[in-house]
Parts: sequence; C-alpha cells; structure tokens
Amino acid sequence: MDDKRKYPRIDIEELAYVSAGGSVMSCVVRNISPAGAAIDVDNPAFVPQRFRLVIAKDSSVHDCRVIWIQKNRIGLAFVDGGGEQP
Repeated sequence: MDDKRKYPRIDIEELAYVSAGGSVMSCVVRNISPAGAAIDVDNPAFVPQRFRLVIAKDSSVHDCRVIWIQKNRIGLAFVDGGGEQP
C-alpha cells in the first residue's frame, strides 16, 4: 500500500495532552512527523476536530485537526497558524 504522507513518521511513545475549549485530556503520541502525528486516547468521541496537542516532554504545542480515527487511535495533521483557534 502506498503511503501518501509528505514526511515519514518517527515512532515514539510520549505523553501528551489534547487541549480545547478549556478542557484537557491525556493521550500518548505514537508517531510524529513535521506534518502530523498519531495519538492514542481513551475515548475519541471527546476529541474535537481541531485542538492543541501539548507534548509533555518538551512542552511543545501543535495546532491540529483530525484526519482519521480508528478505534482509539487518531491521525492528526498539524495546522499552520492563521486558522481558526480550537
């Protein structure tokens, strides 16, 4: 199967947080690239279409939008600034 990603993903296992509208939910980043990431969450139903991903290790923040959901894993695209805030 062809991979349509612009950048290869690097497998990691980092604690992070989904932050939107004053709510925060923990998650685990499973892989990441300059363009996006995949995260595991307890309940994807509570993750909005747009949010901020805060990686605990270095406190880096990424504005994100959901691309796909498969069970408890969510594929994200990082959104460049200038868009709607989550």
